[in-house]
Amino acid sequence: MPVERAKRGKVLIIKDVGSLIITIRNQKVIVDRDLAEIYGVETRRLNEQVKRNPERFPEDFMFQLTKEEADFWLRSRSQVAILKRGKNIKYLPYAFTEHGAIMAANVLNSPQAVRMSVFVVRAFVKLREMLSTHKELAHKLAVLERKLQNHDESIRSLVVAIRQLMASPEPKRRPIGFRMEKKENNNS
Repeated sequence: MPVERAKRGKVLIIKDVGSLIITIRNQKVIVDRDLAEIYGVETRRLNEQVKRNPERFPEDFMFQLTKEEADFWLRSRSQVAILKRGKNIKYLPYAFTEHGAIMAANVLNSPQAVRMSVFVVRAFVKLREMLSTHKELAHKLAVLERKLQNHDESIRSLVVAIRQLMASPEPKRRPIGFRMEKKENNNS
């Protein structure tokens, strides 16, 4: 996992919660296994509490991954493509949105869950700020590109005009020799 963890007694220290937030179905979520580890409980206990309180977890708070999503998620987290014995997915994992992660801390009601929920919320907020900054930057870049395109067209037409001015006009050539006018013959 991309997060460094160290256990000191019963306290779990997580240096970067933000790296556990992933995008699934165009939503920023944290998977039940990671959320349970952050909150200091077993994944089984977290899921039990969720099932006991279904009214607290509507679809926009939490959803269960499909088999394909779970396989992709697991493969993307592991450098080894072959799973070790006992490491296969027995139950499809749940994905919690920001609001679902907060609600999970409330239903778990453990001191560590309450304490760590602050870090989870801050990670989601930081991610949201980063995304808005990227959108602003992308918009500014698009405006700049449009300006440059207009400038490019102006510069091209200016270069064409300068080249036309630089080209020496072809001198008017007078024919060499002389021209004779034909006189009409009135011999009739």
